Amino acid sequence: MTRTILFNKPFDVLSQFTDKGNEGSSRKTLSEFISVPSVYAAGRLDRDSEGLLILTDNGRLQAQITNPRNRTPKTYWAQVEGIPDEAALKALSTGVKLKDGVSAAAEVLRMDPPADLWPRTPPIRVRKSIPDCWISLTITEGRNRQVRRMTAAVGHPTLRLIRYKIGNWTIDGLNTGEWRDV
Repeated sequence: MTRTILFNKPFDVLSQFTDKGNEGSSRKTLSEFISVPSVYAAGRLDRDSEGLLILTDNGRLQAQITNPRNRTPKTYWAQVEGIPDEAALKALSTGVKLKDGVSAAAEVLRMDPPADLWPRTPPIRVRKSIPDCWISLTITEGRNRQVRRMTAAVGHPTLRLIRYKIGNWTIDGLNTGEWRDV
């Protein structure tokens, strides 16, 4: 029987069960939250990002989620520095030039701060002289730190990044550090 788990990964947690090569390290890993044998993360979520991580023991499902050819949509909520104007939003939606090429088109929109958002520890840096806002960004690529690089390329660095959705799965109903079987 296939096992698939949705996990709301907290900030500062590695997307793996061990911290290989860092013996004696105090970095948190998935093993501090999930003690289910034989499941592995389908894709990665950076240590400084939060939100949905799918774990499964089904290699075919893992490949379906992570293979770029499948163009699985992933929706992120990004708290960015400044207020992106229409030109910045259009650039994000049509593709942004990055060091490894132009990003694919994305769905992007300004949004209200997410309802019932858990506090981040440590909190983001806040500058009273520079406003921030939230955007929702849906991409179908999976480049390294892609959302952060895209928002920086249009002049709005990401302060906080939460993956909300992968395909049809979301973090709805999961507090940070919680998981459930699907």
